[in-house]
Amino acid sequence: MGIYERKQREKEYRKKEIISAARKVFSNKGYNAATMEEIASEAELSPGTLYLYFKNKEELHTFLSIEILKYLAGEIQKVVARDISVLEKIERFRDVFIDVYEYDSSILINLFHLQSGETLQNLSDEVLKQVTTFSGMAHGAIVDVVRQGIEQEIFIDEHPAALADVLWASYAGVVLWVDSKRLLNDQKDFVRPTLKTAFKIISKGLKRN
Repeated sequence: MGIYERKQREKEYRKKEIISAARKVFSNKGYNAATMEEIASEAELSPGTLYLYFKNKEELHTFLSIEILKYLAGEIQKVVARDISVLEKIERFRDVFIDVYEYDSSILINLFHLQSGETLQNLSDEVLKQVTTFSGMAHGAIVDVVRQGIEQEIFIDEHPAALADVLWASYAGVVLWVDSKRLLNDQKDFVRPTLKTAFKIISKGLKRN
């Protein structure tokens, strides 16, 4: 391995350490309370080194949001590729949504805020492109399943993109609205049961009969 390749590998390794440290700090303290200095300390790096990789806290947090969106899109595509019925795929989407929420709820919430119209206007072209790409992958995979269900005369004959929007918006809405209840009672899980209920309603609404 040459010097350049070794340096690139070391750079990627260090970036992964920073991301891991940031996820831990953000999850424990929340976005507003977390500082770049604390993230640097968690990663056992100097603050100066941290700024070589991310220019500020907002950029680092946005990067984590894109990472979870990429992960979510990949898991959805895995469901689409499975040899199961469209109804089973809708149920698997529910499981994926719950798993991703439990993986890191705070970053997922930030992702949904990023996808709001006003927030998107404040993103750089590069970041906006990544959000658009992975959102398109996730949404497009759901659209494909809904379209299959319509063609098989299992789902109601409505525009597949509109039905996929209902499913995606329900996910975002449940996470943003119901998760706020943790401020009142952080010992109770509100999101999981509410998502299950939402999917029962959505599944019934999708069926023709």
